[in-house]
Amino acid sequence: MLALAGCTSSQQRKAADKEAYRIIQEKQKAATGSTNAFTIDTPYSGRKPDDIKSDEILAQRSGGVRRKITLADALDMALKSNRSYQLRKETVYLTALQLTRDRDDFKPHLFGSSAATGTRETTAERYGTVANHVSASDVLKSGGRVGIAVANDFLRYFTGDPRPSAASRVTIDLFQPLLRGAGSGIAAESLTQSERNVVYEVRSFSQYQMQFAVDVVSAYFRLLQQKDAVRNEYNNYNNLVLARERAEALSRDRLPAFQVDQARQDELRAKVRYISTADSYVAAVDRLKLLLALPLGEELMLEDADLEDLKKLALEEIRLSDAEAFSFTIAKRLDLLNEIDRFEDSKRRIKVAANALKADLNFLASASLASDEDYNRFDINKYKASAGLELNLPFWRLRERNSFRSALVSFERQVRSLSQTFDDTKNELRQDLRAVQQARQNFDIQKLAVELADKRVESVGLLLLAGRAQIRDQLEAASAQVQARNALTQALVDFHLARLNLLVDLGVLDTAPQKFWLADQKTPGPAVDVPGRAKLDPDSVIPPDKLFGN
Repeated sequence: MLALAGCTSSQQRKAADKEAYRIIQEKQKAATGSTNAFTIDTPYSGRKPDDIKSDEILAQRSGGVRRKITLADALDMALKSNRSYQLRKETVYLTALQLTRDRDDFKPHLFGSSAATGTRETTAERYGTVANHVSASDVLKSGGRVGIAVANDFLRYFTGDPRPSAASRVTIDLFQPLLRGAGSGIAAESLTQSERNVVYEVRSFSQYQMQFAVDVVSAYFRLLQQKDAVRNEYNNYNNLVLARERAEALSRDRLPAFQVDQARQDELRAKVRYISTADSYVAAVDRLKLLLALPLGEELMLEDADLEDLKKLALEEIRLSDAEAFSFTIAKRLDLLNEIDRFEDSKRRIKVAANALKADLNFLASASLASDEDYNRFDINKYKASAGLELNLPFWRLRERNSFRSALVSFERQVRSLSQTFDDTKNELRQDLRAVQQARQNFDIQKLAVELADKRVESVGLLLLAGRAQIRDQLEAASAQVQARNALTQALVDFHLARLNLLVDLGVLDTAPQKFWLADQKTPGPAVDVPGRAKLDPDSVIPPDKLFGN
């Protein structure tokens, strides 16, 4: 008793963590073929709850720090601090913790109790008792139960009290259902489902990790795209200021007044666009802070080198068809495997519910042995034993009937859910492939557009000085240039993010390598062109009749 009383809450917590983490690693190995470090500890985990004050949390959210981060820094911060990510880890942990409880139901359990009393009777007789009771029980996966109990009076044993009540007794009981509730498939259903639930959570979390990493990468590159747009808008505004000044200078003898006003209007519009773009960038930075769980008061700066690294990557040609993508995904996507397994779960629940409609036919057995009058010996020949069958006919099974019918309805729902999941997955993959192809085509188009816009700005400037162009021509060329540059950066980011999302939906993205967004992770598909496969031509467009299937 003293030893058990010495188990502190800290030790119990460590024991729970050790068992839950071991289960998670086992399921990770089975589900994904590998394991990784898993913990739900946070900076607050090692502290006493009473020591954590709200003022401390408020002070932490006040911010005031100025920091510059790379994409790798942002991803590391998100994995450590993002609240949704932490919540998903805790869900996995709690599911594993529930499994420890369900496994414990099928382990032998030892119970002990002791009660000390003192008695004084009117005959002036005084005596004391220390009654002890020790028992062990085990729930069998066959549906049965077995138990053993030992009871005695510790004080009377040593004093030799001859009263009949002083005898020790050993009892063994066995209960085994033969129809309703019999068999491991029925009796251990809760344990089976609990085991599978941990696998489902581990699979879902693994898929979530891929998507979460891509979401962080996407948020960061979208910010760099906006940052590039801010610069382009600012340069355009400055160029239009110079254009307006040039128009004012030329208006004295060569340009009419309305062209000067036109230059002024374009300058003001460019100023408004720059202010709006800058404000959108600041708002997007705040959203990134929330994603990284940083205080909004912090000043955050992004490293431009990540976008420059992205520009150096070659744009991969995707050779995967819709049918090939779906076939590949069915074998790889962990969340799809979950849906297929849940479909099998719903079948199993029908069998369990049907079993509950049967009659109760149970085998019962009991044996006990009491000590002799001297209290210190057991006579093996003086035992008591019994065995028999217990039958309860299923005259009333309304609840069980309803549960069975509900299980059938749930199965049909799961059929529809599985078919919907397959359709949604196909739709996602088709959209992913179209997004990648469109982004690739847009990039090629915008690259040409930037080259033309740059030439146009240069030539119009020379023609304007020569008096062979109007100020409107220069303003239009400048506007087209900034639009083309913004569109080129967007098309570049669109392609790489679309490709990463395709790898996620295929279930093959590996986020382990450093800077995985730059790693050479080829999209599945044939390495060479297949005869008859349609190829993407950046210079071609699909006629409407072909698009509509006419």
